[in-house]
Amino acid sequence: MKAHLTNLPLAHNELEAVARQLHMADLNLPFWGYRKPMPMHRIIRLEGEGNYTHFHFDDGTSLIVSLTLKRIESRLPANVFVRSHKKNLINLLYLQEVSPNHQPFMVVLSNGDFVEVSRRKATQFYRQIESFQKEMRMLQQGQAEA
Repeated sequence: MKAHLTNLPLAHNELEAVARQLHMADLNLPFWGYRKPMPMHRIIRLEGEGNYTHFHFDDGTSLIVSLTLKRIESRLPANVFVRSHKKNLINLLYLQEVSPNHQPFMVVLSNGDFVEVSRRKATQFYRQIESFQKEMRMLQQGQAEA
């Protein structure tokens, strides 16, 4: 498995444009008696810990929400947010490097986080990266033609 990443990660203005094209709306998260909308395209990764999920954002902030990772995963676009491990869900818009020859299989995100990819999910994960990159190339070609 050799990964070739194309034009990722994106600059902030490009990221917002791609998020609009991918129809990435805000994710409403529960807080003390109200719901707070969070832009999906700002989420770098999510990390599950029991009944809680840690959100890691592109500005370096993080947030803990009392929902399981599985429950949040069902609310996110599956073509952009990919499960790399039972505890991690990553946003492919922030994928910087793939190290499939490294044991364990690791990915590096644009914020410098290293995230392990489980052996059981590696093949599916790699296919999702390739599919996402193909979709990104099509979006870029559409922008160039417009």
